[in-house]
Amino acid sequence: MTDHNKRVDEATGTNLVGHEWDGIEELDTPLPRWWVYIFAATVVFAAGYVVAYPSFPDVAGGTGWSSRGQLDEALQAQTSARAPVVTAIAATPIEQLTANPQLMRSAIEGGRAAFKVNCVQCHGSGAAGSKGYPNLNDDDWLWGGDITSIHTTLVHGIRSPGSEETRFSQMPAFADILSKGQISALVNHVRAISGQGKPSAAGAQLFAENCASCHGPEGKGMREQGAPNLTDGIWLYGGDRASLTQTIAKARYGVMPHWATRLDPATVKMLAAYVHSLGGGEANPAPAPAETAAAPTGETNVGS
Repeated sequence: MTDHNKRVDEATGTNLVGHEWDGIEELDTPLPRWWVYIFAATVVFAAGYVVAYPSFPDVAGGTGWSSRGQLDEALQAQTSARAPVVTAIAATPIEQLTANPQLMRSAIEGGRAAFKVNCVQCHGSGAAGSKGYPNLNDDDWLWGGDITSIHTTLVHGIRSPGSEETRFSQMPAFADILSKGQISALVNHVRAISGQGKPSAAGAQLFAENCASCHGPEGKGMREQGAPNLTDGIWLYGGDRASLTQTIAKARYGVMPHWATRLDPATVKMLAAYVHSLGGGEANPAPAPAETAAAPTGETNVGS
């Protein structure tokens, strides 16, 4: 039926839509048939593609394909490719890993990936740490920097609930033991031995009576206790007067989880290899000498 109300553009012979803006009118030009056919074909193709290759998780399409299945296949292929190296790392005692350069390099790369997933939240993406979280790039270690000691720390954690062999030490809160003046004298002494102030006889005496049993008579720390070296200018919670006062008065109690129950043994070894490679890794200590026949029954050598 012809719409007699529509006007026709005299120049083109095309109907006008009836809209006008400042004397400008719009032609009611129909879409080209080829364009309409192509558009319809794309709609049909899109519907068929969604049926054959759905983008919904765990939904297999008409071809049996799913995005999650494709990911699983890729992960399985990657796992299979890595299996020989991972098996070799798992079978190598941690203290012998550094003796195999090729396997050590593979372990470091695997540890680098594991670190990004499990450790950057506390130690940072560059492993530089932050207040309360150690910098793993330097050569300052609380519990030892050889690969065996690092591995032990990772396996058992530090003050980690659930691990009977966790690294454990506890500094007392001296606010319950010493007066404010005595704590101030101790702060002065710690700043003095770290090159930040003048020696204090009173502070030195208090240090010898209360702190030397863990930090050593010169304040150089004891790894057996997890006690830090107070003379090197590297601080976990800060070396300024306020931070030291807080540390001595209230104590600190940092916790690192034990990874033995969270990661497989090979991954823990790879993490140890990566941390050891960051710049401060130390050589494994020499084995303790064998006992002589004259050693008392039951006496053993304790390694590091």
